[in-house]
Amino acid sequence: MAEEGRTAEAARRTEGEGAGPDALRVGVLAYPGCFASEVFGVPDLLTMAGHVAGPDAPGYRVSVLSPRRRVTASGGTRLDVRPLREVDVLVVPGFELRPGTDLDAPLARLAPEIAAIRSRAAAGTALVSLCVGAFLLAEAGLLDGRRATTSWLHAGELARRHPEADVRPEHLVLTDRGVTTTAAFSAMYDFALDLVRRHNGAGVARTTARVALVDDARTSQTPYADPRLLPQPGREFSHRVMRRLDQDLAERYDLGALADAFRVSTRTLLRRFAEETGRSPLAHLQASRVRRARHLLETTDRTVAAVAAAVGYQDPGTFAALFARHTGHRPSAYRAAFRRPGRGAGPAADADLP
Repeated sequence: MAEEGRTAEAARRTEGEGAGPDALRVGVLAYPGCFASEVFGVPDLLTMAGHVAGPDAPGYRVSVLSPRRRVTASGGTRLDVRPLREVDVLVVPGFELRPGTDLDAPLARLAPEIAAIRSRAAAGTALVSLCVGAFLLAEAGLLDGRRATTSWLHAGELARRHPEADVRPEHLVLTDRGVTTTAAFSAMYDFALDLVRRHNGAGVARTTARVALVDDARTSQTPYADPRLLPQPGREFSHRVMRRLDQDLAERYDLGALADAFRVSTRTLLRRFAEETGRSPLAHLQASRVRRARHLLETTDRTVAAVAAAVGYQDPGTFAALFARHTGHRPSAYRAAFRRPGRGAGPAADADLP
């Protein structure tokens, strides 16, 4: 009973009591097994933003909604939910998902929620997924032809399961024609701050981030990705190509020579590699080079130019642009943010060349 009382009180707090007529109506779609923290994380940050903005600013009216009468979230947390209603923004939280999980059965059990998502989209509601909530949006057909992101750990599975979606695993928050997707777990705060920024202005978002002790300057989830945790699909051809590319990252990329080494045409190489991985050999090589460069920037005193040369780029400017596209940071900024303790930088180590 005490737990029910807490969740009911939390739900009442999200209703935005006192919010004015210009309040943004935000609905959070609760469903069995969803992460309870993602149900209340966005509303709680929006509550803080409302306090920062003040009583005269447009606020937020948030409701926890469901097509079901009763919902038990992760950890056995019972949620107090409201019937589906018209909102301006519908947020779909994530759920527990281990790499390699067969998603057919759990997604089939969420057919009422997927239907509700599809219906809200048809009505013009802005849709947002948190973390692997993107799989529900994809099942509803909302990611077809759209750019989307999700947790880097599950981005490959989303791309394989929904090849019609343009999955961009480097992004933290990505909006494409009214549909927003976010990266893993804490990216819900990146989304909430972006919403505050658009609704109340950059100043309110910045102050809210400081009050909540949330980083409001992140641009990419790539720095947090650890390829050792990614599932291995066991597809031998692409693995052999990857191993060859990774043997010498500084070697010049030559698609023709690579195809000759595996006794296939360049067209066949590209097709088979894409079928197994969802990307090109060059994209894999670039990701590997960036991953090696990250390690060197974190653990050595090498200059940016030396790091660039070590991973195959004679032009430091080209390297810096590629690195920034993958990580959201210029090399010197990445080193400053992620340098491992006990390492001292040489005098030229932090110089980014144009």
